[in-house]
Amino acid sequence: MQKECISVFDIFKIGIGPSSSHTLGPWRAAEQFLKALAKAAPLASMDSVQVHLYGSLAKTGKGHGTDIAVILGLSGHDPVTIDCTRIDGFLHEIASTNKMLLQGREEIAFDPKTDVTFHMAESLPFHPNGLTFVALAGTETFSETYYSIGGGFIIQENSADNNSAENTFQLPYPADSASDILKWHQQTGMSIWEIVLENEKAWRDKNDVRANLIHIWHVMRESIFLGCQTKGTLPGGLHVKRRAAELNQKLLQGLDCADYDRWLELVRASGDGFKYTLDWVSCFALAVNEQNASFSRVVTAPTNGAAGVIPAVLQYYVAFCNGQEEDIFRFLLTAGEIGSIFKKGATISAAMGGCQAEIGVSSAMAAAGLTQVYGGSVEQCLMAAEIAMEHHLGMTCDPVGGLVQIPCIERNTMGAIKAITASQLALQSNPGNAKVSLDNVVLTMWQTALDMNNRYKETSEGGLALNIPISLSEC
Repeated sequence: MQKECISVFDIFKIGIGPSSSHTLGPWRAAEQFLKALAKAAPLASMDSVQVHLYGSLAKTGKGHGTDIAVILGLSGHDPVTIDCTRIDGFLHEIASTNKMLLQGREEIAFDPKTDVTFHMAESLPFHPNGLTFVALAGTETFSETYYSIGGGFIIQENSADNNSAENTFQLPYPADSASDILKWHQQTGMSIWEIVLENEKAWRDKNDVRANLIHIWHVMRESIFLGCQTKGTLPGGLHVKRRAAELNQKLLQGLDCADYDRWLELVRASGDGFKYTLDWVSCFALAVNEQNASFSRVVTAPTNGAAGVIPAVLQYYVAFCNGQEEDIFRFLLTAGEIGSIFKKGATISAAMGGCQAEIGVSSAMAAAGLTQVYGGSVEQCLMAAEIAMEHHLGMTCDPVGGLVQIPCIERNTMGAIKAITASQLALQSNPGNAKVSLDNVVLTMWQTALDMNNRYKETSEGGLALNIPISLSEC
């Protein structure tokens, strides 16, 4: 696998749902194409732009909002800052006028029905998530191909920038595997989060690392809170009813709250016991992924389809274990490193590895982070990650109707619960007696991904997607 330097902020990205590989990645690819295009010729000289989607991006692109993402990206909108409530309005204006402001500045003709093409029967060789942008300026044609490789990461075809110094410079404690983490721990005595922090300081100041990670948490908790307050039906032909708000209201016995802090007080005060806590963990995860399915702002962790697992586990720790800001900081640094190890040694793309690459990885990340803040050793953190992934191996990606709703939303609740269980098991175990290492599981996950039939890799051509009576055209 390609070795690269990955920051915790590459693993945790702020963006728009419903998919990091099918929404955020293509959105970023559109932005990158515009930058390359502007270097080649003035944007004002462009007559038209077309987008061609291949493989999984074509087969589930409608349900995942890939066409929406590339249109918004070409229009100059940023997924981190866009007003999510205005997305429908932006799209309606383009569709009704058949015109677009390229990069928000230069008007061109653009018909979403004909200028975004879904090549259902064709896949590009490098990765299932391929897309090509073609711009015409008079007799000149400008074309670039990109691959969305999971978690919002993109690669431009045949570009030297993919191996730029920014991604390959030497970190003080480079780690491509769990064995590397153990080596640095044995040499320095540092915990996982401390090792990661030293590496992060190669990019940015320590105070910036902390401030940015706390901001990441604030976005996560906002998506939980909003999801717990928002009723209705999710977009798309499945007509899935939101459940988090109803469950939230039931657990709080109808009490209302105007902000997150008041809501957290009520969550802590309104009950206790295993069943109550379990219900809340499920509610937290449902809330995030219902927001994700509604083209709202979430944090990829490490993907959008799995965006609810880590927030749910972290919110569980904050709400029921009195987690503080320092705990959040250490949790996210630890979890981010586990995600990085899986990306380097296997994949975080469901189109490459099935849902084990999304929910499985997020559950492993959350398990390690939770074990860290519970006071577990480095070995126990790695063991928790291994346990969580071991029991997601082989999980397929089979979104019904190409939407990130069934079974994706409920799977986040399962991933969160497995993470908590894995952490508890690791904390009560001696890692020295373990027969399976995290590196064993990363390798097994990658081998399983290679063996898995392509129907089960985010194509909606197998599994539940094949057996629920709804067609892709309905979505």
